[in-house]
Amino acid sequence: MTDGNDPSPGTCQSTDREQLILDHIPLVRYLVSRMSAKLPPHLDMQDLLSSAMIGLINAADRFDPSRGVLFKTFAEQHVRGTILDELRSYDVLSRSMRDKYKRLERKLHELENILGRHPSSEEVAVALEMSLDDYYELLDDVHVFTFISLDDSWEGDDGSPLCLADVLCESDAKNPQQQVITMQLAEALGQAIDTLPEKERLAVTLYYNEDFNLKEIGETLGLTESRISQIISQAMVRLRSRLRLHKN
Repeated sequence: MTDGNDPSPGTCQSTDREQLILDHIPLVRYLVSRMSAKLPPHLDMQDLLSSAMIGLINAADRFDPSRGVLFKTFAEQHVRGTILDELRSYDVLSRSMRDKYKRLERKLHELENILGRHPSSEEVAVALEMSLDDYYELLDDVHVFTFISLDDSWEGDDGSPLCLADVLCESDAKNPQQQVITMQLAEALGQAIDTLPEKERLAVTLYYNEDFNLKEIGETLGLTESRISQIISQAMVRLRSRLRLHKN
């Protein structure tokens, strides 16, 4: 016989859910801040924050601790996914810019096949018949697209999203199904990252593995924040191309 004042199981579950949400609001704010870096200034950060909170709430509703995955890991994936969905809804790149990105991706791949190595920025600019400064401006323009493409996600059997950024980043835990999905991808990406030019490899590693921001990477490499953004964009085009070929 239970005391009439004892909370019901449903009440306990509701309390646990609310506590999970409250405890991880700082995570939501951090992800929005990090993912909104270098995005166009007209984007409403409050809209992104609202979407991210929806992702957190959905994560709390769907979380199953019996699967052996930390809630922080589960929530981070859901929050990132809702932020990306919000960004995609803005259509932040025009059709002409998307065409420029595809041309850049194709040209990089062509030059890699011809040269047998990663082409330099100067070589890519010549192949695209533009000045080096114009090429750097192009990298600035497509930064958002490389960012969104990197985080393209798919759902596992348990409904939890997984994306390329999860492979680049150290996760606290992954369930067995996610481990299977990421194993071959991680190996292919690791090999691709190892072949990147030194500055690109270091910038990607610092950004995704060491959690440096663009300013901190710039200070480490003795370059401007804008130049670091361009370096990471170029690296992402290379890696995205490798990923697409690997998945095909």
